[in-house]
Amino acid sequence: MSETHEVFNQPPPLEGHNVFTADAVLSEAVRREGAAWAEGELRELGVLAGSPEAIAWGFQANENPPVLHTHDRYGHRSDTVAYHPAYHRLMEVAIAHGLHASPWADERPGAHVARAAKMIVWSQVDAGHTCPISMTYSVVPALRHQPDVAADWEPRVVSRRYDGTFAPAGRKDGVTFGMAMTEKQGGSDVRANTTRAEPTASDGEYLVTGHKWFCSAPMSDAFLVLAYAPGGLTCFLLPRWRPDGTVNAFRIQRLKDKLGDRSNASSEVEFAGAWARRVGEEGHGVRTIIEMVNHTRLDCVLGSTAHMRHGTAQAAHHAAHRQAFGRTLADQPLMGNVLADLAVESEAATVTALRLARAYDSDDEHERLLKRLATPVSKYWICKRGPVHAAEALECLGGNGFVEASGLPRLFRQSPLNGVWEGSGNVICLDVLRAMGRSPESVEAFFAELDGATGADARLDNAVARLRKELADLDDIEVRARRVVEAMALAFQGSLLVRHGDPAVADAFCASRLDGDAGRALGTLPPGVDVRGIVARHTPHV
Repeated sequence: MSETHEVFNQPPPLEGHNVFTADAVLSEAVRREGAAWAEGELRELGVLAGSPEAIAWGFQANENPPVLHTHDRYGHRSDTVAYHPAYHRLMEVAIAHGLHASPWADERPGAHVARAAKMIVWSQVDAGHTCPISMTYSVVPALRHQPDVAADWEPRVVSRRYDGTFAPAGRKDGVTFGMAMTEKQGGSDVRANTTRAEPTASDGEYLVTGHKWFCSAPMSDAFLVLAYAPGGLTCFLLPRWRPDGTVNAFRIQRLKDKLGDRSNASSEVEFAGAWARRVGEEGHGVRTIIEMVNHTRLDCVLGSTAHMRHGTAQAAHHAAHRQAFGRTLADQPLMGNVLADLAVESEAATVTALRLARAYDSDDEHERLLKRLATPVSKYWICKRGPVHAAEALECLGGNGFVEASGLPRLFRQSPLNGVWEGSGNVICLDVLRAMGRSPESVEAFFAELDGATGADARLDNAVARLRKELADLDDIEVRARRVVEAMALAFQGSLLVRHGDPAVADAFCASRLDGDAGRALGTLPPGVDVRGIVARHTPHV
């Protein structure tokens, strides 16, 4: 009996390539922003990220989500979460390559840039497990507000050995951290928290009682939490185990059933007199934990940037191999416009993400001020563009993109996460207004960065002039906050692309994002854009 059909005109799987070296934009940015010394390790990680084995780990970890065990078979509280072995393999690789803490262990110039590039490469395999990786990275600046606590924990944080066992931190070679701030009645308004911390007889030690509505990665070894101490809202380090080797009173009530981020456990927890150590002064909780929040906001930018690169690569790869009406999809003018627009968005995000990471590498006053404003501005806009980008990339594959095996449904479900995490859109925009009001010099630093591109493109110059006028008018500024922040983000991206991006990409960006010569959907770049050149630059070669 003969076969009814043969399979042809289907693209090969996008695997067996180097995810880092196939990304010309990322490779260029690593060198430009001061991390060329890390290229060897990035190439090594890129090979693994493109391997069939690692890609399978990402699928397996999402197809077998974490399982909560509140009690053991005899009725004792266990409060543990079981992960699929693929999740642990993903964690092992991330920690072995220093995604969780390398800039704190080796603070050479470019350390945060190198780590940012690694996050962009490895997040394309699976985004969920990078949540505890990000929180572990972000915790160190907050811990350093309490030197004795940092001295105990930082050596284990920076270790490149992953230990996923549920055991006291003192018996482990490496640890991971989580964070728990929000409560069900308060959400982003953390000052509405009801959790309380009572001091014990030992200095700096407290017993914490209360709940947290979102606690991600509950199997982490310790958490930064906010609770009201006698002196006000305070930051605490709350470990899963007490110093005496007994399990802390950390109760996992349930796991969240989430849209995306399926490989990672997010939970609701309660503290029943849980032992904790104070980090920072009483009453300075927000000021202390904001150090962690700022770094996790950087990682929101990196995560959405990784998603855009992955979506662009998948769409361009598919279109380069799939034929319709006698030529490849990539050679169809309208599909070429869509692919080029995806690529422009991806390149803009990448150059922004690594420029932002460089600001975290420096103690220079300009960089410090720029970081304060550019972090929330970039976080708002790049994360907002993520879902639009993911939906368009999926559509480039047609019905094949709607099928789970393509990986693009997972990308689409994941895409809104970073817009919600560490401050949804309104919270971030209000934070930008707050930063500008409290630190006018940060606005000066932001415009100084934009002025580095003055005269390079008239469309950019006009956009910056409009932005100055917008910021000079404070009437109804809160109502206009999203418009203002969007304009700031586009001007920032435009200035970076004009100075450092591919000329064709910079031209397309200025024409469509700054001059308004485009429609409201992706794939509406104006005539005259070098579509072929842009698509070729962003198409991975296997």
